[in-house]
Amino acid sequence: MADRPIRHYGDPVLRTVCAPVTSFDDSLRVLVRDLADTAAPDGRAAVAAPQIGVDRRIFAFHLDDRVGHVVNPVVVQTGGEQRDIDEGCLSVPGLWFPTPRWEFAVVEGFDVDGEPIRVEGEGVFAQMLQHETDHLDGTVYIETLPKERKREALAAVRRADWF
Repeated sequence: MADRPIRHYGDPVLRTVCAPVTSFDDSLRVLVRDLADTAAPDGRAAVAAPQIGVDRRIFAFHLDDRVGHVVNPVVVQTGGEQRDIDEGCLSVPGLWFPTPRWEFAVVEGFDVDGEPIRVEGEGVFAQMLQHETDHLDGTVYIETLPKERKREALAAVRRADWF
């Protein structure tokens, strides 16, 4: 088990559409444990596989007393209103921007054993489901911002000491 280093915005793996998981084996169990360990520290909510340099469709979460993971997730439903919610990302450390997100989201996928699962949530939990699934499609949240906000975010990234 390991808390793995987080890749920062600009790393090509974060712009990669991740490959689906096809083998539910011991190597997947190790990867899911690593993702869970990486998501667990205070101040973190979730981690997607590309954030630790792995091109696979998996994320793990540790948010609102809910701990879990989803393999090959697909957002199957969103609802409520789309609102600007302050959002940050471990791959864009220290920067937060209002991001349009649906108030409710449902993700379906599989657990580590290949059994179907459904995860749903409202508010910040729904935001996390959308955010992490975006990562697996090669999208970092600042790329989803409206034009002026995106320009501001990219300028802040260029000024960041980690970039």
